[in-house]
Amino acid sequence: MNILLPTDFSKNSWNAISYAMELFKNLKCNFFILHTYTPSFYRMDYMLGGPLFSAIPDSNVDISLAGLEKTLKDVKKAYKNPKHSYSIISAFNTLTDEINEVTIQKEIDLVVMGTQGATGAKEIFLGTNTVYVLRKALTPVLVIPENYAFKKIEKILLPSDYWTKYKENELSTAIQMVKMNQAKLIVLHVKEEYDLTVSQQENKKSLYRLLDGLPITFTELKGGLMPITVLDYVQNNDIDLLMMMNRKHSFVERLLWRQNIDQIGFHVKIPFLVIRDTAPVTK
Repeated sequence: MNILLPTDFSKNSWNAISYAMELFKNLKCNFFILHTYTPSFYRMDYMLGGPLFSAIPDSNVDISLAGLEKTLKDVKKAYKNPKHSYSIISAFNTLTDEINEVTIQKEIDLVVMGTQGATGAKEIFLGTNTVYVLRKALTPVLVIPENYAFKKIEKILLPSDYWTKYKENELSTAIQMVKMNQAKLIVLHVKEEYDLTVSQQENKKSLYRLLDGLPITFTELKGGLMPITVLDYVQNNDIDLLMMMNRKHSFVERLLWRQNIDQIGFHVKIPFLVIRDTAPVTK
């Protein structure tokens, strides 16, 4: 398994790396530790080709490489695992673009990152970098909340509105999470207005077939708004991992937008896995 670990050398990033080491300790993995940087001011030589084409030294290059070397050293010291191999990547690029480029080049299966860039303000739980990554990533992204200590995953929640027909390849990471942790999977549908349409019923059956053989429960709740109801369910049922499909108007999009327009402190306090959903919406 190829796993990408973006870092800004913060405590938050190290916490996400530590979580990944614990979560995949029994699995053979290739970890790629990534740091990206951009110049602090406009320079024409950077626009032509980055630091390698610049005649003026840039301390950002040295800082990036030194930080990555230290991170790699700390990982090897804290987690002596013969099943794990490591590589470091220092890149002059935006974080989101570099993640997608590395994903293609290194055939990345999963990105694990912290809530990078979070302001600490009560109403904002994700930093700008994390939001951009979640919206654009080509591969599943596992986000670890600030200060979250690793614990065994026993219950996984997958909210679904059944508006899309799930694809087997998109659910492969989710299925692996369930099997790897011997966890229980709960598929939650929040009924906001109407009964399921014929298309929704068919998509639900299709999802059941894809997840056949797993310890799975289908649950329906009525009468609440989806984002609030889902997070209340997480809190009240000791959920260890929240999995979400990312598409337009999905729970993920509503969650990400809500942090910008509402001031109620909309926090996800457990790790959450965001999976790209490319299936067309059915009506």
